[in-house]
Amino acid sequence: MSMDDLNREQKRQLKKMGALDDQGKMQRAPRPQPKKKQDRVTPAQYLREVRDEMRKVAWPKRPEIIRYSIVVLITVIVYTALVGGLDYGFGKAAEWFYSTS
Repeated sequence: MSMDDLNREQKRQLKKMGALDDQGKMQRAPRPQPKKKQDRVTPAQYLREVRDEMRKVAWPKRPEIIRYSIVVLITVIVYTALVGGLDYGFGKAAEWFYSTS
């Protein structure tokens, strides 16, 4: 690809990335430096940071927990009854279908 094939916007982007010099000639862009590996933190520092983050959590109040627990229990009971009823119905249908009379 020659410079004549590029439009003005492409040339601006190449210059911004460092692939063009001030005269508009192609140059090799410098390689990005590898990022320095972050040092590991000590277990004590990790626990302090965890404690600080846990203080920021908006914990639900007791009435919310009770309400959500009731919703979960009712949902579990309904779905358990649904699956149990379907299992019973399909079992009876299979028993009728495969019975030898």
